[in-house]
Amino acid sequence: MPFTQFTNLDYEQIKQSIKDYIRANSNFTDFDFDGSNFSVLIDTLAYNTYITAFNSNMIVNEAFLDSATLRENVVALARNVGYVPRSRTCSKASISFQVQTTTTSPTLTLEAGLVCVGAVEDTIYTFSIPESVTTLVTNGVATFANITIYQGTFLSNQFIVDGSLDQKFILNNSYIDTSTLVVYVKGVSDIGRGREYSLIDNILNVNSGSETYLIQEIKDEKYQLLFGDGIFGRKLENNSIINASYIITDGIDGNGARNFDFSGRFSDSEGQIVTPTNDINITTSQPAINGAEIESIDSIKYFAPRLYASNYRAVTTRDYEALIREIYPNTESVSIVGGEELDPPEYGNVIISIKPKNGDYISDFDKRQILSKLKGYSLSGINQKIIDLQVLFVEIESYVYYNPTKVTNLQDLKTKIYSLLNTYSQSTDVNKFGGRFRYSKVVKLIDGVEESITSNITRVVIRRNLKASINQYAQYELCFGNQFHINPKGYNIKSTGFTLIGDNSEVFFTDVPNKDVNGNLDGSGKGIISIVREWLIILKVKSI
Repeated sequence: MPFTQFTNLDYEQIKQSIKDYIRANSNFTDFDFDGSNFSVLIDTLAYNTYITAFNSNMIVNEAFLDSATLRENVVALARNVGYVPRSRTCSKASISFQVQTTTTSPTLTLEAGLVCVGAVEDTIYTFSIPESVTTLVTNGVATFANITIYQGTFLSNQFIVDGSLDQKFILNNSYIDTSTLVVYVKGVSDIGRGREYSLIDNILNVNSGSETYLIQEIKDEKYQLLFGDGIFGRKLENNSIINASYIITDGIDGNGARNFDFSGRFSDSEGQIVTPTNDINITTSQPAINGAEIESIDSIKYFAPRLYASNYRAVTTRDYEALIREIYPNTESVSIVGGEELDPPEYGNVIISIKPKNGDYISDFDKRQILSKLKGYSLSGINQKIIDLQVLFVEIESYVYYNPTKVTNLQDLKTKIYSLLNTYSQSTDVNKFGGRFRYSKVVKLIDGVEESITSNITRVVIRRNLKASINQYAQYELCFGNQFHINPKGYNIKSTGFTLIGDNSEVFFTDVPNKDVNGNLDGSGKGIISIVREWLIILKVKSI
């Protein structure tokens, strides 16, 4: 009798199938397969079949993007649709400083490479720049203002083109931030460093003379440079020299550095080393932010087919979602709404709201950069607007009951609960657009931290942050998206303290529910927002 399942992954079922197959042979009809030596042979055959079936299953799984689990295979499958996974991203800081020097050179250059070091939680991190920065020297002083520094170590690779078809240009370091990659190609007749080539992500508008290159991720999170063939992009000459410089980074670990010690070097207009005559004091304009890890396997699986479907044009909401993550790698979650869906409608507009990985809002500079790059993908006549998202904060106050005979260290128990809740808060269940906070799930998670926990009583408070406009009239609307539990005494809504012009005492916002003539809630679900000082209402604002 033939096997009915060739890829069965249950050992006992495989074993039983072998027994049934042998029993079907008249020569073995009366054999005792469990008590004879046949049992050893059947076990061996079943084990071999099980391993073969398992390997076959894994091999087939690795051939499809949805089911692949090894990063190398997922990246290779995404490469088939033209998707390059996001690399690690350096945390970036903005600094300024002045250099006093006796040089007669009209300019002073801060050399590419190490600039300074900064600390995050007692760990020292290096900060570098991918390209040299030059400024004027005035009265013996050179001012470097708002220099962007990148967390990581500056490295370079050099290749000599030999013209062979199988030559590969592989950057032999992992943890590269590809946005810091600078590539120069020096031809046989070129002088200096040669010509700088530009990184592209598709071959649109690329001709035979375009000095461009592509990159692709390969094994061990390394990257390979791909140059033109004379049809799409300029073909490299034999004996040309390729110089590729880049920064390898620690990613998210570098975020938060704000105090820096200078460690860079300077040169004059003739390339001679210049030694400053003063101790360089660095002023930090922006602490290190936006460092991120390499794109995860789950993210590659989600966005590779969507970016391919967008064909690098912004039409549908999914197109915008995929392109924005490509343009602004620090995106954690994004929401796209057509202007026709608003009230009142804003025809011809696309409203974008972005949740960055580090923080709640993106800077005005990043907004301008994103909108500028989106113009290259969007249809004519369609405008994009980026608005700040409105975050609904969930505050938890939990009373946890436990069996003291099963707890050896109470502080360890608290730490485990805090860690679990923090992990849940970072999950996609709640930390994305459309996420849902589920009270029952939180209660269950707390109960499951340890066997010593018997129960918990958890109270939830929701909060919105309001950015008030100072010294001007403004209208505000805060939507909580949830029904309030109304206490007849009021004070269901509370704010932090603030002051009013002409009154230095601290006041607060709170509410007084609408009531009927008998002093009971009138059932309307409305009330009056008031400004109070302690328990005295001093101004009624509006009905809610």
